[in-house]
Amino acid sequence: MLKQYKEAIEKSNIISKTDTKGIITFVNDEFCKISGYSKEELLGKNHNIVRHPDVPSENFKFLWDTINAKEIYKATVKNLAKDGSTFYVNTTLIPILDAHDNIAEFIAIRYDVTKEVFFREELQKKELQLEELNKNLEKRVEEKTKELKELNQTLELRVKDEVAKNEQKQRIMFWQSRLASLGQMLANVAHQWRQPLTELNLAVFSIKKAALSDNKEDVVKFYAESVSIVKNMSKTIDDFTNFFKPDKEKHYFKIDESVNEALVILEKLIKKEMIHVKTDFEEVEVLGITNELTQVIINLIKNSRDAFVQNSILMREISIRTKKEKNYVLLEFGDNAGGIKEKDLEKIFEPYFSTKHASQGTGLGLFMSRMICEQGLNGMMDVKSKRGITTFSITIPLEEKNEK
Repeated sequence: MLKQYKEAIEKSNIISKTDTKGIITFVNDEFCKISGYSKEELLGKNHNIVRHPDVPSENFKFLWDTINAKEIYKATVKNLAKDGSTFYVNTTLIPILDAHDNIAEFIAIRYDVTKEVFFREELQKKELQLEELNKNLEKRVEEKTKELKELNQTLELRVKDEVAKNEQKQRIMFWQSRLASLGQMLANVAHQWRQPLTELNLAVFSIKKAALSDNKEDVVKFYAESVSIVKNMSKTIDDFTNFFKPDKEKHYFKIDESVNEALVILEKLIKKEMIHVKTDFEEVEVLGITNELTQVIINLIKNSRDAFVQNSILMREISIRTKKEKNYVLLEFGDNAGGIKEKDLEKIFEPYFSTKHASQGTGLGLFMSRMICEQGLNGMMDVKSKRGITTFSITIPLEEKNEK
């Protein structure tokens, strides 16, 4: 039975013995396997053959002081294999005494914790990155809040300019009051984002803690996904700010890339709500601001989602297609969410008009979307609804690039 106990210990642990001067007198197969040395290369050598150069010399002084005092030494030790790789072992070093209570030899029993140590170090790096990211996001929220407040102060002049361009003098008072309120609402956006940003970072932190006993690949996956969400949330603040800047610079961009960006941002929502999205694109470039068109598509998808839920639609379908005409491109966005009542179609693009419950929206989404199409893309936005199918049509003129 003693022989069986000995075999069980040797096969499940990494074992070595040294004399009182640290010269190796015995190693088992597990020690050879993790160190990369053969028994012939180890026997008769000093145990520091596997010593890692990163380990401070004072650690070994403490080790020898402990075992020479006939006490047991326990620690996680960093070692160097024959091939130059690093491995970590949880070590218990025991002095063996003879009949006269003198130290006869030392026996070390270890088990491999290399993966656990590397995993812990990786998690610590991720934690530092998250802390830094959180600090940067807080700073950006403060900066954007300040910018939005400054933009709000100029909204009255912006209102007057818009009214003059569209020759709608009868609506001056409406624009002055409503858009001033809109500016205040946007100034509060950054403040309202702080809570979900904090909650998201706490969620990622919880994932990290739980992952100490889980699969490393899952942790990396969840971490990358969470960081992506945080970046998208931060980018949304930029998009809101950019919408009200008077000096926005337009560029040529591909419509399909702008639409696909919206689909990526809302990928989780689309899957969660079991919405089937069909796309059919003709490759075409238009002049404008890609982020603004992306914002329009995001708004339309969210409106469709709300209508699917409100009307209890089970088979949920959205279609997005582009068609290139002679001097313009037509982008059509359709859904089968139950349609819009005829009496509401005339008012659908008016600010603060909404077919939803008051708790679900302000009615500004479609109003702002049409403004983006008219001012940011020099185009038009219209809607038609028939037999439960609603289709929004966005017409964007094609302009020739100025080659330099």
